[in-house]
Amino acid sequence: MGKSLFIAEKPSVARQFADVLHEGNMKNRDGYIEGDNIVVTWCVGHLVSMSYPEVYDEKYKKWRLDTLPFIPKEFKYEVIKSAAKQYKVVSSLLNREDVDRIYVCTDSGREGEYIYRLVRQMAGVHDKEERRVWIDSQTEEEIKRGIKEAKELSFYDNLSDSAYLRAKEDYLMGINFSRLLTLLYGREMAGFLNEKYVVISVGRVMTCVLGMVVRREREIREFVKTPFFRVFGNTKIKETPLSLEWKAVSGSEYFESPLLYKENGFKEEKDAKALIDKLSATDKKATIVKVEKKKEKKNPPLLYNLAEIQNDCSKFFKISPDETLKIIQELYEKKLVTYPRTDARVLSTAVAKEIDKNIKGLLNIPGVSNIAKHILDNGLYKGLEKTRYVNDKQITDHYAIIPTGQGLRNLGGNALNTKVYELIVRRFLAIFLPAAEYEKISLEAEINKEHFFATSKYLKEPGYQAAMEYSFKKDAPKESEEKDEKEEKEDNLIPKDIAESLKKGDILDFDSFEIKEGETSPPKRYNSGSIILAMENAGKLIEDEELREQIKSSGIGTSATRAEILNKLIRNKYLNLNKKTQIITPTLQGEIIYDIVGASIPSLLNAELTASWEKGLNMVTEGSITSDEYMVKLNNFIIQKTDKVMKSGRNTSGLKAMFIRDAGFYKDNKKQEKKK
Repeated sequence: MGKSLFIAEKPSVARQFADVLHEGNMKNRDGYIEGDNIVVTWCVGHLVSMSYPEVYDEKYKKWRLDTLPFIPKEFKYEVIKSAAKQYKVVSSLLNREDVDRIYVCTDSGREGEYIYRLVRQMAGVHDKEERRVWIDSQTEEEIKRGIKEAKELSFYDNLSDSAYLRAKEDYLMGINFSRLLTLLYGREMAGFLNEKYVVISVGRVMTCVLGMVVRREREIREFVKTPFFRVFGNTKIKETPLSLEWKAVSGSEYFESPLLYKENGFKEEKDAKALIDKLSATDKKATIVKVEKKKEKKNPPLLYNLAEIQNDCSKFFKISPDETLKIIQELYEKKLVTYPRTDARVLSTAVAKEIDKNIKGLLNIPGVSNIAKHILDNGLYKGLEKTRYVNDKQITDHYAIIPTGQGLRNLGGNALNTKVYELIVRRFLAIFLPAAEYEKISLEAEINKEHFFATSKYLKEPGYQAAMEYSFKKDAPKESEEKDEKEEKEDNLIPKDIAESLKKGDILDFDSFEIKEGETSPPKRYNSGSIILAMENAGKLIEDEELREQIKSSGIGTSATRAEILNKLIRNKYLNLNKKTQIITPTLQGEIIYDIVGASIPSLLNAELTASWEKGLNMVTEGSITSDEYMVKLNNFIIQKTDKVMKSGRNTSGLKAMFIRDAGFYKDNKKQEKKK
């Protein structure tokens, strides 16, 4: 019987497999580890890539319109020069005569599948038994399970097809549309920016993301603040000040009046004053017509997927999605957490049935050990598979990111890694605890047919929020209590002891009325976390997590690629990232490209269309459409768009007016650049 070859994506992961599979005579070789019956080797990320157009024909080296669109019948691939040495090692091992079984141990996802398939294709592997190891963590038990249950590689052929198509799509759109728009508009853009030359880099996903940011910036610029004026009645109960807000409900003189901005404010201050004059002319006594107590429950949030934790890390630690992914990947490789590149926020039934193992591993972690013990002692983990936190149908490649309960000695002294790990641990433990319970008290008083209101919400039982006391930030917002400034001002208006003493029919003496001026707010700029959430939801920034899950689509990009897409836009200087605040804004160059794309291939800026391409790739993975069907659609799209832009010709005069308009918003930036 021959040897088994295990091929991992990285050297560190390969060494973990070697440790688990350890044989007495294991020896380190140049680029691999070998024992009596096994060989373990690794890639260094991608070893093979798609060839540049000039490899097909020298005529493609020079960018020319008459060579577009470029759509090869057969795609060519080549070994990446910087990885040539390791490729040679891997290729020779794949074809060694004494190797008869290959275990593919690259990352369990589309990109990991693609990495191996390219090497396999280039190396010409044949007459070997190939099995795919699919694991959710790097623990010894999971690695052994993955090897034991490894399926034939052909089981993942649809995933492989999807991976090849994604690469072909990005390649064809990038090459054709970047060359097309650069040749047509690059000279004008370079002249306007006082550059020698520019390349207008276009991509299936990155151009769409650029569009999201530019559109948001323009919404902010064009936003006109609308002032409004709210009326409050002030009183005292047991010497405690209490303020109630007027609203134009049914029965009010102002009900549905055109003078109103919404039901609780006037468009003009004079109308607010007129109301106060009317009320001040009475004896200022208001009767309480309603005191309502209502219980509210807030369930623990769903578990983390990559997008959710990237958003939280941007908010809590002001780090980019790319930095977050690197940290969680490191935690994964140190056996601390499960696979990071996941879109799922739930667990599988199989994992749920053995979840107590994960909890037991957290018993020695300061700050959460008491919570883990409480969950175990009271059997709160039992029946998890019947809750909303477990749903096999919502899992494609991997379940949510959770702690394995292992590898704690590997956590080390890195403070940021420890904080990110704490986020994952606390979010995980929260799902075993009951809902947080609130009591909401609403008060309504009437004076001269006008109604005033006050509300308060009190936490009665913390429930799961006991698990959300972050050690790294005493004032970190709890999951259910994050509010904007407006909500904070309007809530907790009634002190609890006062609220509980009031009843229907009581009289309130208003000693004064006052006007509070407010104004409408423009949309918020994206930050590095919220843009990832918006990408996940096909361009929609949805704050409510339950609604987000209900309408979730394929999104823009994938959990594995979104951070790098954002990075590329920043590297290309199309977007600017403020590292201190993580706020994202367009650059002048990015905004000009937005205008060029909008005037030529506007569909590239369409978030729903971009998400539909991703959905198509998922359909290939599922086997509902074939690769050939997808390629026909892709080729037609590129041919039609290229042909349309060619026929339209250059529209430089209209674009130049747009460039001048755009530049007006970046004058300060230009001055700063000159100073540098």
